[in-house]
Amino acid sequence: MNDIATSTLFIILGVMILLSAFFSGSETALMTLNRYRLKSLADHGHRGAIRAQNLLKRPDRLLGLILLGNNIVNIFAATLATVIALRLFGQIGLAIAPFALAFVILVFAEVTPKTLAALKPEQLAFPSALVYSVIAAPLYPFVWLVNIFSNTLLSLIGVHPDKNRNQALNADELRAVVREAKPFMPSAHSDMLLGILDLEQVSVEDIMIPRNEITGIDLNDDWKDIIHQITHSQRTRVPVFHDNIDHTVGILHLRKALNFLAHDELNMDTLKSLVRDAYFIPAATPLTRQLLNFQDNRRRSGLVVDEYGSIQGLVTLEDILEEIVGQFTTDSPTRSGGIHRQIDGSYLIDGNTHIREINRTLHWQLPSKGPKTLNGLILEHMEMIPPPGTSFKIEPYTIEITRANKNTVLTAKLYDNNISAIPHLPENQ
Repeated sequence: MNDIATSTLFIILGVMILLSAFFSGSETALMTLNRYRLKSLADHGHRGAIRAQNLLKRPDRLLGLILLGNNIVNIFAATLATVIALRLFGQIGLAIAPFALAFVILVFAEVTPKTLAALKPEQLAFPSALVYSVIAAPLYPFVWLVNIFSNTLLSLIGVHPDKNRNQALNADELRAVVREAKPFMPSAHSDMLLGILDLEQVSVEDIMIPRNEITGIDLNDDWKDIIHQITHSQRTRVPVFHDNIDHTVGILHLRKALNFLAHDELNMDTLKSLVRDAYFIPAATPLTRQLLNFQDNRRRSGLVVDEYGSIQGLVTLEDILEEIVGQFTTDSPTRSGGIHRQIDGSYLIDGNTHIREINRTLHWQLPSKGPKTLNGLILEHMEMIPPPGTSFKIEPYTIEITRANKNTVLTAKLYDNNISAIPHLPENQ
């Protein structure tokens, strides 16, 4: 090396620093790639993405290759820096060289390239993957030897690289991914994806039409009243019973009845022949399970029962779909149609409105574990049926009872003490 000019040594040292920067930056770029975007690009035939994906299948080998190259060039750079310092400063150069080289490598071969790689991973990772694909084969024996020692040390502390490649997302992580992706997709699409993920956390009891609001056909009624019920019902499928819902006969598809009525062929016997056996659903069934149950049983509605077999409410396929896509019907009083915006910024809300619907419509966080409706929440909190004019707080919300009878709260006025902005509600609400 004594025969090599100092200027040449500086050039070689510069090349070593550039190579060190390449190894450092490419390591960060490859390790910070979005694995799901990478898979998407690879599935569409992107060559750089395919190479990077293949390298990342064995991160231990990739890191061994990168660190092998990086350490070789850094050691060689340190040797060159020592020779140059001796030529320029004599023995004192031995003290200057480590500090000078450390500063140069830290700035130009570590911090700068790694910061750039973290900000622009794909632009650096894909070309780097081509380089590593070329040098991987000749350097494989050395990398293999390094990995043998490294993996042995890891196995001593219970870490096995071959068994730690599962990158599957759980539901909470997937929700976080969808929320982070909101700026890149229509809000309606992201809301639907989140709605699907949230189905597992919601049971049919949370969205059912409560028992006292179920409208059906009482076979003991006068025939004219039955016809009126058939022609004026807001639902296409209604329960048929004797006297009350506890004596349910089955479910009637009103369109079939209307077809017979249009041809003047509908009578009590015909009506009974159109009734299909009722389908019963346990109250605690998650919506994801019930959606599949509806599909398997070719049903669109069912009666919700508690552990004692008593009918608690009615749930339909449309109710579950509205949990995903939002409200697209206005016939259910338990939906956001029970929420009325007031001029003062408060909301007049029907007592039978579901807590989940209030939270989703107004972006609030009323307690949703326990009572399912606003009336239930008020009764649980007050431990009595409060008279109109009663006010109380469930932080940060103030609730004022506006209408009540002997056994239920009919309406209440609510407002958020911390929020002055009023969420927009559709005009028909």
